[in-house]
Amino acid sequence: MNQARFPGVQRSALEAAPATTLIAGGTAIVSAIITLLGREGEAAIVAGFVPATVLHTLSAPDGLFLLPVWLTPLTATLVHGGLLHLGFNLFLLAYCGRLLEQTIGSSGLVALYVAGAYLAAAGEWALWPGAAVPMVGASGAISALVGGYALLFANQRVPKIGPIPERAVRIAWLLAAWVGIQLLVGIASSIGGPAIAIGAHIGGFVAGLLLARPLLLWRYRNA
Repeated sequence: MNQARFPGVQRSALEAAPATTLIAGGTAIVSAIITLLGREGEAAIVAGFVPATVLHTLSAPDGLFLLPVWLTPLTATLVHGGLLHLGFNLFLLAYCGRLLEQTIGSSGLVALYVAGAYLAAAGEWALWPGAAVPMVGASGAISALVGGYALLFANQRVPKIGPIPERAVRIAWLLAAWVGIQLLVGIASSIGGPAIAIGAHIGGFVAGLLLARPLLLWRYRNA
């Protein structure tokens, strides 16, 4: 990485990243407690994002309740389908989040994560508006960090295509690659395995592509 592009950014991932640490720590604690208590199912119903609830009112099973739909894109990030699911998400969060936070700042990192969570929910709703199955996990929000990381720290140059500039071509390739990977994973996992929220991953990744550079410029214009 050319450090001249991002003043003050260090290559080392050992630098303090308080927002990333706080998000990862809170997610790890809440998700691990839910999993160790064997309450993933109940937590998913209460705190998961259910696309159908955007336009319809659903009733919770006896003994449970549903959080307001506008809040569930965030609360869903605290519920995971087991420790393996949690561990994989935390790895990506720590890897991409720490470097991004050094680049766009702590407030920028939080803004990107929250925006990613909501655009992930929007993406899942757009794909399956009538689905009554809760969407859980932080992977949609983390996809925004992956998208931002890929956009800001990808050094490979790509040729322009006709009048389409290099930057637009690179964004298109990044998005196409991510969508393709999610589709393949979704197809593979649908055979005897848990469903992958493809719409959420796409929505979160798009959030990263759209917001990473504006957040970077906002940080240094207000420094």
